[in-house]
Amino acid sequence: MPLNDEYEPSALNIARSQVALFESSNGAEGNTIAGRPVVVLTMRGKKTGKIRKTPVMRVENAGRYALVASMGGAPRHPAWYHNVMSHPRVELQDGPRRREYLAHEAEGRERDEWWKRAVEAFPDYAEYQRSTDRLIPVLVLEPVTR
Repeated sequence: MPLNDEYEPSALNIARSQVALFESSNGAEGNTIAGRPVVVLTMRGKKTGKIRKTPVMRVENAGRYALVASMGGAPRHPAWYHNVMSHPRVELQDGPRRREYLAHEAEGRERDEWWKRAVEAFPDYAEYQRSTDRLIPVLVLEPVTR
């Protein structure tokens, strides 16, 4: 069940521009942030129900992905976190490959394992965690099989 209802681009120009470049080049351009690989997350908005898209750091292991709701260490979770928690069926585009996933929030040992992978993929996550009082959520994406 692809997410292809009305698309509402991000209010953040940098995210909107990066998603447009990534998608128009089928993942060949706009595929890094700070020199690290990114993927594009497509989800349904919690309030509007419209399709939303955002670039996120690429954290992958054996066909599964993690989404790290760091928001740069801000005191609150990013809007996309609330969208995914409300509508956990998402799409992810990694380069030219787009696939559906079901998200869940990792806890305990699972979170620890994915957190380690996330910090290896993007070391700034460790600093973001030190700069906030909240435990940064890690959402795990499991491929949807039809």
